[in-house]
Amino acid sequence: MTAERSRLRVAVVGVGYLGRHHARILADLDGAELVGVVDRNAERAAHVAAAHGTVALPDVAALLGAVDAAVVAVPTEDHVAVASPLVEHGVSVLVEKPMARDLGEADALIEAAETRGVVLAVGHTERYNPAVAAALPLVRDPGFAEVHRLGTFPERSLDIDVVFDLMIHDIDVLLAAIPGEVVGVEAVGVPVLTDRVDIANARLRFASGCIANLTASRISRDRVRKARFFQRDAYLSIDYASQEVERWTLSRGDGPRPAIEGGKLDVARDEPLRVELADFLAAVRDRRAPRVTGADGRRALALAQRVSDAIGEGRRPEPSPAPRVTGR
Repeated sequence: MTAERSRLRVAVVGVGYLGRHHARILADLDGAELVGVVDRNAERAAHVAAAHGTVALPDVAALLGAVDAAVVAVPTEDHVAVASPLVEHGVSVLVEKPMARDLGEADALIEAAETRGVVLAVGHTERYNPAVAAALPLVRDPGFAEVHRLGTFPERSLDIDVVFDLMIHDIDVLLAAIPGEVVGVEAVGVPVLTDRVDIANARLRFASGCIANLTASRISRDRVRKARFFQRDAYLSIDYASQEVERWTLSRGDGPRPAIEGGKLDVARDEPLRVELADFLAAVRDRRAPRVTGADGRRALALAQRVSDAIGEGRRPEPSPAPRVTGR
């Protein structure tokens, strides 16, 4: 096989807010050949294609037989409808989060990928954040975790509420960091600027006893993306945006008082989306599982649905009391 042909032929379906960044990175990524982009907005597709030295293709059918792998970055409601024909034709797929509208769709996509023997990756980008990668091996049986993901109102499609839009990132990280099942979920959410929940808080109780408190907002004045883990004799803080990790530990020496030691860890900064795409292509090339698999995406989706359901229960109005009938 020639060096040119050894490059994986890749396409991006959906080149809106996030998809255009996939196209930008794939156009320059070693081992990848961006053979085309697809978008229902033909003008946008043509613009992105021209910017990255590729072509705009009319539809997903044009990719069949022409690509080895594809990124699906269309609105969530179309994820499985777009990804399924690709998978059925032997194309490995990276689907943006959340991977599907519901668990039934997620299961069908996972089964199809397993049947065809192709790679199915899910775009939980924070797992590829160098700060998260550096911190996760140091998280050991935490008793409490706290996460804040606050952002300004986005200039992009809002086809899902904040739990599936933003909080699901942190749900995925917590599921990777904390062992065991989630045995309790309490949550509250409020629609503020849209008819969907724009700010939400969830309290998760793990079988290990760990409590995790998550807040996600897309209507805040400031941008905050931080996680903190508290465990015996140690504290970890992750700043997703600055890609910084602090670790402090209690050192119990021979002296009368323990010492607190630690500080910032060395983190090799990189663009998480680039790391994610490089891992996806390596998984396709090496026929291995990606860092975030379809099963991981399903697990995050299932817990996000539990949080959403808990919010729905909390927002459901109390039944009106029966009228009292009294005699004179």
